[in-house]
Amino acid sequence: MTIHALYSPYNLGNLTLNNRCVMAPLTRNRANVEREPVDMNVTYYEQRASAGLIIAEATQICPEGQGYISTPGIYSEGQIEGWKKITNAVHQKNGKICLQLWHVGRISHSELLPNNMAPQAPSAIRAKAKTFNSKGLVDVSEPKALEVEEIKSLTKKYVEAALNAKKAGFDMIEVHAANGYLIDQFLRDKTNHRTDQFGGSIENRARFLLEVIDEIIKVYPANLIGCRISPASTFNDIDDSDPQSLYSYVVSELGKRKIAYLHIIEGETGGPRDANPKVNFAELKKLFKSHGGMNIMTNNGYHKAMAESAIDNNEADLIAFGVPFLANPDLVNRLENNYPLNKPDQKTFYGGTEKGYTDYPFYSS
Repeated sequence: MTIHALYSPYNLGNLTLNNRCVMAPLTRNRANVEREPVDMNVTYYEQRASAGLIIAEATQICPEGQGYISTPGIYSEGQIEGWKKITNAVHQKNGKICLQLWHVGRISHSELLPNNMAPQAPSAIRAKAKTFNSKGLVDVSEPKALEVEEIKSLTKKYVEAALNAKKAGFDMIEVHAANGYLIDQFLRDKTNHRTDQFGGSIENRARFLLEVIDEIIKVYPANLIGCRISPASTFNDIDDSDPQSLYSYVVSELGKRKIAYLHIIEGETGGPRDANPKVNFAELKKLFKSHGGMNIMTNNGYHKAMAESAIDNNEADLIAFGVPFLANPDLVNRLENNYPLNKPDQKTFYGGTEKGYTDYPFYSS
């Protein structure tokens, strides 16, 4: 029997993946008070090592980049050691794992930040959004606009985070430029009202992202770097007046850098796939590849038939699954063999114990 390409080995950069099913980054809020991964995080990722590639949960590059309670970092020795246990466990299961580098920007609350500082943002525009801190669900705080020197310092923080990811044993890294977080805030004209070299024109608004990519290429080769974008999403009070022109430039520039993959959220993050008719995803994918980009990873509500069809029709090279991987540690086996899927328990998505985290059963006939 022929094995469908979705479940067959695939070369990504200089990595050989066991299949093309990617575990999407999923925030689970289960780090300790030092923002370090703990033993149950090791179990969670080890259980899901049959994914072709695991993209570990969004991980803040510095203390100022945190936006939610109990999310992990990659800036301290304790965090590096915690992640090292995870990468070792995944590698022992013959899996591959990527770290997503994250700075939330304005989507934060002062309680979560050093010295109760204001969140950092391209412009001092407060988001109509909420976050979780020790008091529960709260409005985000008023942000402070970054100075140019602070932006350049943050680029260095991304480099330090990439170096730490390498120390921790990650096979590759992904830059989070989606979902209304800091890099996305620079990209979009709703949130970036700057008049210096980081604002105004599309080229200026994309400068921060591209400088981050250019610098971390010195740590990981381009063919081991991915970038996540969400051109149609308004998640976290984000938007742009001309997303097609903006992202046509962004993906072309990312393609020129020959990065491993472009991770595209199609439609609204966690919502409808046809959310913004102004965005032509097929065109963006084509532009990325025609400028030298290597692979397209797509994401948003994929099920088995959709995923197989996208691979068959060359609409994607890799498919990222989120919630299905959360509830099904053996998702690849279940999809390939048409086994039923576990139902996710939404009450346990964010924070908590092993319940709804490491206790989902593997399929047993």
